[in-house]
Amino acid sequence: MPQYFYKGRNQGGSLVSGNIEALSADSVASQLLSGSITPISIKETVEKEAVQMPEFFKPKIKLEEITMLCRQMYSLTRSGVVLNRAFRGLAESVNNPRLSRVLLDVEVSLNSGVNLATALRRHSDVFDSLFVNIVSVGENSGRLDLAFQQLSSYLELEKDTRRRISSAIRYPMFVLIAISIAIVVLNIFVIPVFADMFAKFGADLPWATKILIGTSRFFVEQWHLILIFLIAFILGIRHYLNTAAGELLWDRLRLRLPLVGSILERATLARFGRSFALMLSSGVPLIQALELSSQAVGNTYMGMMIRNMRESIQRGESLLRSASQSKMFTPLVLQMIQVGEETGQVDEMLNEVAAFYEQEVDYDLKNLSSYIEPILIAFIAGLVMILALGIFLPMWDMMSVMQS
Repeated sequence: MPQYFYKGRNQGGSLVSGNIEALSADSVASQLLSGSITPISIKETVEKEAVQMPEFFKPKIKLEEITMLCRQMYSLTRSGVVLNRAFRGLAESVNNPRLSRVLLDVEVSLNSGVNLATALRRHSDVFDSLFVNIVSVGENSGRLDLAFQQLSSYLELEKDTRRRISSAIRYPMFVLIAISIAIVVLNIFVIPVFADMFAKFGADLPWATKILIGTSRFFVEQWHLILIFLIAFILGIRHYLNTAAGELLWDRLRLRLPLVGSILERATLARFGRSFALMLSSGVPLIQALELSSQAVGNTYMGMMIRNMRESIQRGESLLRSASQSKMFTPLVLQMIQVGEETGQVDEMLNEVAAFYEQEVDYDLKNLSSYIEPILIAFIAGLVMILALGIFLPMWDMMSVMQS
């Protein structure tokens, strides 16, 4: 379908412009007039092969911005503001230029007669399947305001979970980066000075000193090979993780990491409980809700397990039995799911399940530093011991020889 670029004036007399897909210029004019826009000029656009901006250089749309968008849309739809005007106003008020362009494109799609869910689905990199389907259910049921309210609450909890996890791992990551920088500086600048001094005195060096000097010499003489290897290794790992098999393997290994693996697993299960409950309470069918939840958890391996639950239910098994076969949930959680299934309040029980996992995650995150600190201290102590044995022992031997 051809695209047309239009210029016109709205009811307030302001100049507006945009692109519309239509069969003809007359169809564009009709759509604009129905949207209270008086057309000034309508020209068919010629598609050109444009160089797409790399994703790295595009301004990111943060979760906080999507959450704020949902809150504002809840207020606007509840007040009865027309959707296209709501998106036009929000596009002019946001500070993110990428989000502004997306909202303007949604407004143009709405002006051309497309429903909101379809307009949002065209921007799948911004609005995921869960978001679009909740909006679609709200649109079809006439409760779009309630859909945006539920989405804002869900995204707020998601933002809080991410914040807690990132704050918990920030300290150990900073310590590991500092240790890595210290090792590089020692090998390149410090150890070579001691190596020259030991060579002048012709001292008999212990094994620890020989290892340190050999490692330092390799760093200094072969730094270009190390750099090439690191770049190739990082690019190779990134390429493999971008494949389906690599993503599945990494997501599975993440859940098995010492100390943090169990925390990530329970945070993922909490996300599943929240998203699943949100869709069930919004009226999404059970099978479709499970499929969308598998995409919303953010972990390929857990998503595969959830899809296995969906297939089990499609074969006629109950939600409790399929959840039990997945081996993802504890007996207490399975009991809560059973109560919800028997009382017809599965969504409420799933919210309780999510709250249960979030409490456990919150407790473990508060104690994560106390678990990691002894390991880091032991690692630093071992590094200091190796440096002491490798550098100070030969110096003490030389001093004893000189004194004798």
